[in-house]
Amino acid sequence: MFGSMQRGVNAYAKVGLETSVISASPHKLIVMLYDGALAAIKSAATHMAAGNIVEKGAAVSKALDIINNGLRASLDKKAGGEIASNLDALYVYMTERLLTASLQNKTALLDEVQTLLTDLRDAWTQIGEKPVQPAAMSHYPVMASA
Repeated sequence: MFGSMQRGVNAYAKVGLETSVISASPHKLIVMLYDGALAAIKSAATHMAAGNIVEKGAAVSKALDIINNGLRASLDKKAGGEIASNLDALYVYMTERLLTASLQNKTALLDEVQTLLTDLRDAWTQIGEKPVQPAAMSHYPVMASA
């Protein structure tokens, strides 16, 4: 009885997530990636503390996937220059720390990566999506109407 209700809830959540992704701006997608990685790390810590090895591994793998195939893959090193290169190196460092945390069951390393991701997420959120103000457009020539 509850199994079918849970499947329904999961299906509803999946549709909600897919709708959010489709309608999200690129800026919001990055925030969603940070949120997903943070949730996976929190889950890994919970499973690590409970001794659930399989679930811990799955949660760490999810965090690694988000960091490497989401956050790192979205970096534009040509346009981003030194900042993008530094972020890439930081994501590599996080990957190494997560792997070590998983292999050695060290929650302190999970906490370290969580702190780094939280700081990056907060900075990214503060940047926000600031619309271009009309005054900022004043230096562009105005097209005369015929």
